[in-house]
Amino acid sequence: MLSQVFRSGFQPFNQRLLLWASCTALSRSRAVGPVQPLAIRHVRSWSNIPFITVPLSRTHGKSFAHRSELKHAKRIVVKLGSAVVTRGDECGLALGRLASIVEQVSVLQNQGREMMLVTSGAVAFGRQRLRHEILLSQSVRQALHSGQNQLKEMAIPVLEARACAAAGQSGLMALYEAMFTQYSICAAQILVTNLDFHDEQKRRNLNGTLHELLRMNIVPIINTNDAVVPPAEPNSDLQGVNVISVKDNDSLAARLAVEMKTDLLIVLSDVEGLFDSPPGCDDAKLIDIFYPGDQQSVTFGTKSRVGMGGMEAKVKAALWALQGGTSVVIANGTHPKVSGHVITDIVEGKKVGTFFSEVKPAGPTVEQQGEMARSGGRMLATLEPEQRAEIIHHLADLLTDQRDEILLANKKDLEEAEGRLAAPLLKRLSLSTSKLNSLAIGLRQIAASSQDSVGRVLRRTRIAKNLELEQVTVPIGVLLVIFESRPDCLPQVAALAIASGNGLLLKGGKEAAHSNRILHLLTQEALSIHGVKEAVQLVNTREEVQDLCRLDKIIDLIIPRGSSQLVRDIQKAAKGIPVMGHSEGICHMYVDSDASVDKATRLVRDSKCEYPAACNALETLLIHRDLLRTPLFDQIIDMLRVEQVKIHAGPKFASYLTFSPSEVKSLRTEYGDLELCIEVVDSVQEAIDHIHKYGSAHTDVIVTENEKTAEFFLHHVDSACVFWNASTRFSDGYRFGLGAEVGISTSRIHARGPVGLEGLLTTKWLLRGQDHVVSDFSEHGSLKYLHETLPIPQRNSN
Repeated sequence: MLSQVFRSGFQPFNQRLLLWASCTALSRSRAVGPVQPLAIRHVRSWSNIPFITVPLSRTHGKSFAHRSELKHAKRIVVKLGSAVVTRGDECGLALGRLASIVEQVSVLQNQGREMMLVTSGAVAFGRQRLRHEILLSQSVRQALHSGQNQLKEMAIPVLEARACAAAGQSGLMALYEAMFTQYSICAAQILVTNLDFHDEQKRRNLNGTLHELLRMNIVPIINTNDAVVPPAEPNSDLQGVNVISVKDNDSLAARLAVEMKTDLLIVLSDVEGLFDSPPGCDDAKLIDIFYPGDQQSVTFGTKSRVGMGGMEAKVKAALWALQGGTSVVIANGTHPKVSGHVITDIVEGKKVGTFFSEVKPAGPTVEQQGEMARSGGRMLATLEPEQRAEIIHHLADLLTDQRDEILLANKKDLEEAEGRLAAPLLKRLSLSTSKLNSLAIGLRQIAASSQDSVGRVLRRTRIAKNLELEQVTVPIGVLLVIFESRPDCLPQVAALAIASGNGLLLKGGKEAAHSNRILHLLTQEALSIHGVKEAVQLVNTREEVQDLCRLDKIIDLIIPRGSSQLVRDIQKAAKGIPVMGHSEGICHMYVDSDASVDKATRLVRDSKCEYPAACNALETLLIHRDLLRTPLFDQIIDMLRVEQVKIHAGPKFASYLTFSPSEVKSLRTEYGDLELCIEVVDSVQEAIDHIHKYGSAHTDVIVTENEKTAEFFLHHVDSACVFWNASTRFSDGYRFGLGAEVGISTSRIHARGPVGLEGLLTTKWLLRGQDHVVSDFSEHGSLKYLHETLPIPQRNSN
């Protein structure tokens, strides 16, 4: 059947369409009924889109104020513009794109949402079919009467849009039905005109039909009846109340969304959304959130390559729907990298397209904060080193002078987190007088080291006479630091950013909101003494971490500080932005056969028990086989038992024991708690091999009195930090004398280990000449390269 429907225009796709058609009978036999509330959440997947069944309920009346609330949308209209549905040649449908859209709509429908589709495409599809028929007819006539040599001269007449719509509508619907059948979803077609909304009886009938289809879990597919559509009516109904006239599918979608009291209208076009200037301009910026009244500041360009409405029509329709209580997002449905999940991303609250909201936030957007951080960071970099040090010293003083206010705010966070956070996380969240004093000491160390940071000359070269080159240190740009439940991180990172002249965006965990707020205010107070208050910004909006990681035009480096899961999520979400950090802290300690009993026990206790939640805490203890059943081994086990450390046995260790602890499930585990894996090795080389196979290149230690063995271990273990007879917990910026750290990096590029001030700097090259040109250095030129190394001037560090 479908092969006949598409014979005239879809020969290249017949096999695929026949595969879809073979399953159409499923939609006839599928039992349908009212959507039942689902109490159990379960996950499946089609392609790369998660299928999560969730209970949904919402009382319609007011649009959502924030993107994060879109996940609660129950009834959704998706409008597909002509540019989305049709191919780039404006003749025929974009089958792959449509299949992806149908998949996303099906996923949301099977979550228990009520989906409606407003689609264009009938005219384009019909035009393709009619052109093919005319071409076929003309070619037959020409072949019979004029010969093959005149086929090239045939011209296809201009086709009337209504005729194209009549020819294309049935095929378009058959295609949608075949696609939805793949997901066991039934679809139904509804064609309307503006008169159907102005006639009260027809309006009630339409409303009733749509509600009945939604009740039966059927996806209505609505289109304007372009074969008979009359001219647009004025924007008023029979009672004179202002409404929107159905002139195109944009106005149809808006009218339908309000009539059906939908929660969300998604308008897909061939542009990302609204821009503050024409999208083709170099400085055009996407408007993330659009508010009623902002349209005066927007310049609308021309209409899309196909379709009746342009962006101005979409904005008018969107604002009308918003006024009627429906949230709206305008986004790109044609971009190959995002169109495969644009609808589901919008419903999940991700920052896609332009979101229309009636609630204007009190503070700046995160994009504006990023611009302020960049501007402030550039001003920081131009300050004298003594001025940056003065800011940091002032912040250190504020931490002690405002101690009572800080601890009071922290107490609120702890009270709100009680019962919700595990004990190790509560310990991270807690501030104390001693912590604040340590912070102040660390900040003063950073201030001292900042004297010789930005603008330090690393290399000088005389390229030729009167042509000298310098390599100097400069800030990286704008840093985004994301941290969990550790408010003490904020002043540390802020001080490092100030010392290095970087702009800073901070995203802290909600559990530390009160503490972060006051610490940020104190940081801005310190920055104000030299007029650079805006260089450090705290993100207080509802931005998701995934959305922040997409701001590649604003952020130059992301530094996550938190759980290994947080780091992995950020590394995965970052789009074109480098991420500095480590996904795991699987730290090892190898106790050699020549180890001291007292040293080994003391080092294991400190590495594992002092702060088990830290990334530099011990996770795997490697014991030389000769130490089994010796006093050293017994003393370590007794100490771990007293400290209530749960022991997991590695495979070799378990084989030596009759009654062993539970065998470890994986040797690549970061416990982050009072748990420890113990494994047995036969030599230092086997310990090194184990570390390289199962470790995370974070921090690894050898305990031995044999200097030769220790040096072999230090030089052969490929980790960021390698210690001899020292606790793993020394892997820390403050303990290294860096003052503080922005994190510990296991990367092999740019910075490794605890990253302090030096890790937040990059370099640039300064070349000073006198009318030098490259052609003078050619084979027959007058100048020769010298490449002489020049002495580096010493800066005053006082």
